[in-house]
Amino acid sequence: MPARLEDDDDWSDSDDEVVSGVETDVLLGVPDGSVDNENDLRDVAVSRIGGHPSYLPSTEPSFPSSYCNNCSNPMELLVQIWCPFEDSPMDRALYIWGCARASCQRQSGSVRAWRALKYNTAYATKVEKIKACKEAQKKAINPPKPAPTSNPFSMQSPLSPTPFGLGDQIFGQTFSNSFDLPPPTDDEQSDAESETSGSEESLITAMASVTIQGSAWAAAPSYPPIYLSTVAEYISPEPKLKIPPSAQMEEPSGDDKQGKDTSWGFEGYENTLKVDDVFDRFTKRVSHTAEQCLRYDLKGTPLSFASDKVFESLFSTPPQHPPPITKAVFKVLPEAKRSYSTSSIPRCPVCKSSRVFECQLMPNLINILRDTAKEKDVDIKKLTDEQRIKVVQEALERGKELDSRGMEWGTCMVFSCEKDCCLGDNGKEVKECWREEYVLVQWDE
Repeated sequence: MPARLEDDDDWSDSDDEVVSGVETDVLLGVPDGSVDNENDLRDVAVSRIGGHPSYLPSTEPSFPSSYCNNCSNPMELLVQIWCPFEDSPMDRALYIWGCARASCQRQSGSVRAWRALKYNTAYATKVEKIKACKEAQKKAINPPKPAPTSNPFSMQSPLSPTPFGLGDQIFGQTFSNSFDLPPPTDDEQSDAESETSGSEESLITAMASVTIQGSAWAAAPSYPPIYLSTVAEYISPEPKLKIPPSAQMEEPSGDDKQGKDTSWGFEGYENTLKVDDVFDRFTKRVSHTAEQCLRYDLKGTPLSFASDKVFESLFSTPPQHPPPITKAVFKVLPEAKRSYSTSSIPRCPVCKSSRVFECQLMPNLINILRDTAKEKDVDIKKLTDEQRIKVVQEALERGKELDSRGMEWGTCMVFSCEKDCCLGDNGKEVKECWREEYVLVQWDE
């Protein structure tokens, strides 16, 4: 297994220290083909780019949830992610909408994120039963051992529910809680495993039965749906420049050299170029998997797009004490190191807990959505005169040219409630909820 990436420098994601191939804790969302299966379109457990939202088996959320806070028009769904929290009995999905109208770009509220939660009673009961069976068996036969390390997003993984994976994966996990129960017999263990398989099948069936047909959501504007698959982020080692033994380095002639270093030709360019180190690190990190549309790293550190106000709010520089001036000797002070903090992010308005980084949208998502939108556009040349006039009239009513729409952000960061609360107006826990989370956008300059 590749080595883990050590984050010695929070704001830079330690790219400068990478000397060999490493696998990070970040999951990357990549496009994986058009969603043509109707069951998948209705299944909330199928993460996707674009399309119409599918919801947990409950009352549909209010349609204005998708409205842009600037133009008050319904926005297109950018991504939908199935992402239950570890060891949680709640089914969970995350939805992110974005407005593509030109007048709404660079405006707060043109990208919005919501999370949906619903208590899964059957799932929670089976979790406790399997937990008891596993723990009792381990207690009777073997001493406690650390849980094996594996990929939590593999459908064959024995770990707990994780982003983009079905929550029933938890039934294969080894738990540390202790129960005073006799060790399960072979028949009991077989029954538990059978119930686990049945639970997963019934979960998928229940989700596939949910539909938004006949509601306002079904008529909302949308991009063609695309599967969103996940891969672990892997940073490949830097290639080493190899010079053939037969190669010879030639010095320039006297006229060319003129007694100066030949690198002088680059100095003027470098001195006049305003380099953004943050953007440079961003592009370098993303280049390892250029097709990524989303980065998921719950309670991790976001990858900043540029050194703007958003970057300054998340990665502040600590105050530096002035150098001593009473001594005759100079003292070299180390450069102040930036540190990541979510103290500037508003707390959850419901439970007042801190919010943590969960995921961010990447620039390639705009390219994917733009390409799919072009495929969906009507070929005006093939329309009749009457149809063509209607298309033009609709465009004029929107006050836009046909090709003036487009998103301009560099990255959109989503910060969600640390406790993933599901509380009612009275502050008590409820079985399901629909909550808006906080989005920070770094715009493409």
